[in-house]
Amino acid sequence: MADKPTSIAIVGAGTIGLSFAALHLAKSPDCHVTIFDVRSDLQDYVSATVPGYLTDTDVAQCLARLKITTSLDEAVKHADIVQEQGPENLDFKQKIWPEIEAAAPKNALFWSSTSGIPASEQSQIMHDRSRLIVVHPYNPPHIMPLLEVVPSPSTSQRVIDRTLAYWQSLGRVPVLIRKECTGFVANRLAFALFREACSLVAQGIVSVEDLDSVVQSSMGPRWTVAGPFKSYHAGGGEGGLQSFMEKIGGTVQACWTASDDDVKKHDVRVNAAWQREVCRQTQDAYGVVEVSERDRKTRRVLEAVQDGTLSTYP
Repeated sequence: MADKPTSIAIVGAGTIGLSFAALHLAKSPDCHVTIFDVRSDLQDYVSATVPGYLTDTDVAQCLARLKITTSLDEAVKHADIVQEQGPENLDFKQKIWPEIEAAAPKNALFWSSTSGIPASEQSQIMHDRSRLIVVHPYNPPHIMPLLEVVPSPSTSQRVIDRTLAYWQSLGRVPVLIRKECTGFVANRLAFALFREACSLVAQGIVSVEDLDSVVQSSMGPRWTVAGPFKSYHAGGGEGGLQSFMEKIGGTVQACWTASDDDVKKHDVRVNAAWQREVCRQTQDAYGVVEVSERDRKTRRVLEAVQDGTLSTYP
């Protein structure tokens, strides 16, 4: 196989799969992408969806390097990379990886885009468990630069290194997650904030729209240029994070304690009583969200950060 993979098989033509296909085609001009799925309208669906993900690039040239198939063997038989975006179902993943393993080249990289099923569980009945690694995107991957690279204890260092090198070559931000954990890192952070947001709205402390305004006008833009540790380290001045914690650690702990107590008191669990009202408020506030506007604005923010229009802390 060449140093940089040139043949990529996408297993699963859902939103994430097609977004990844567009990313590979746009950022790796020498690659060829084959999409596998068994849906009856595959050709029409791919033709209608993928061009919309291809921005600031030669759409015709990208589509000329794209194939679709309803045969798994056909999709993976010449692949340098097999990237799986199938259902979030352990039985499905445990079944399909040995099939892919039997049909794909011996040196192909095997990636799963799962949101939460670790490679150690998916690979249970594979012949060579060292080949599989999770590559979890932040949706949509053709826009968002993060890839969480999550090996199992069995994943080989060569697979890890090749995976990181590929994404770095595309100008993305692959982050190696050192241990498997539920939800990996990005979702753990996002859902922790989301739970607190739901709790505050459920208590009547703030409305859905006002809470979104708080996030968009404070930590949202701040965290675009510096994550929580760097931000609070800067907030501590010359003494850094230690000084920050010494100065307002009492408030930090009080917030943590109140958050834990409120979640228990108001039973903030998925599908509990609070959920109906919070979902109603959200529906009333936003209706059907136009994601193209969201994506367009997100691109502009990322471009501003990358070109220095929004500078990060030195």
